[in-house]
Amino acid sequence: MLRSALSRLPFALLLLSLLLVFTLGQARHLPKHTLTNGPTTLLTSDSVRLYVRVAGQGTPCVFVHGGPGAGSYAFEQLGGRPLEQQLHMIYFDQRGSGRSASPAGNAYSMPRMVQDLEELRRQLGLERWVVMAHSFGGAIATAYAAQYPQRVQALILVNGVLNPPASLEAMLSYGTALLPAEARPDAALSPMQRFGLVMGALQQRQLGSRLQFSSDSLAARTGRASRGSGPNHDFAAQVFGGRLPDYGHDYVPASATLTMPVLTIVGQDDRTTGAEAHTFRFPRQQVVVVPGKHYSFVEQPATFRRAVVSFVQKLPRNS
Repeated sequence: MLRSALSRLPFALLLLSLLLVFTLGQARHLPKHTLTNGPTTLLTSDSVRLYVRVAGQGTPCVFVHGGPGAGSYAFEQLGGRPLEQQLHMIYFDQRGSGRSASPAGNAYSMPRMVQDLEELRRQLGLERWVVMAHSFGGAIATAYAAQYPQRVQALILVNGVLNPPASLEAMLSYGTALLPAEARPDAALSPMQRFGLVMGALQQRQLGSRLQFSSDSLAARTGRASRGSGPNHDFAAQVFGGRLPDYGHDYVPASATLTMPVLTIVGQDDRTTGAEAHTFRFPRQQVVVVPGKHYSFVEQPATFRRAVVSFVQKLPRNS
């Protein structure tokens, strides 16, 4: 009987070896991320506390808000929640924005903003993620993708601004055209000075919403959502004060080097992004044009959700 048992031992070891190989092979295809839903904090390498909230399930996707300095709360409420059945959304407020703290010494350079994103990815333990950005966040997302292309599964640009100076000029041009001649600022003033005067005149005449929204009701809805965005506006003040030269650069040329899949969602009547999507140079870009202006996730929420979900579902696993 002992001899019989020993004779079966090599066969049993062979079965055990095959089972181990199969199990390890299956493990390679299991999701590598284990995100925990809920609010958390990122303490950056230069000791700035950033507000972070994780929600949803599926493919990890970080949202890079615009503004500058708008915070992520309004997008989470109006655009992010419908995506959470298919995407594991990561919302965070950039330094000096919303519910996050401000850095010492006005440390708002583009490399520092990019580093914050990378430190967040590392803290969450993600190999790669989809990077979604709205408006001004497009420049930050593009700069991040250029520095860490191996970490970006795909880019999603929603009404994306890749050339902030061109965006400022476009907003000035459109905003000035909405004003009567007597309210238009002196063209000899600096762009930032004219921008402040134009925005003030538009608000005074209750025309401010027309700059970026198709209707006052949509602007009001977004405004109500923005009330929860948090009190910190330091980053916005630094940018609009002209004290951050990094944001006076054109990031469109960098798009030519980025080979990951890119979804660009644009508003048909959006006149505030400056450089338009057809001028972007992403080799693998898909452009979706929707009715409306600068807040496509508010103006066309169902179309926005379908476009994003369809794009993500079609991403190759090795993209």
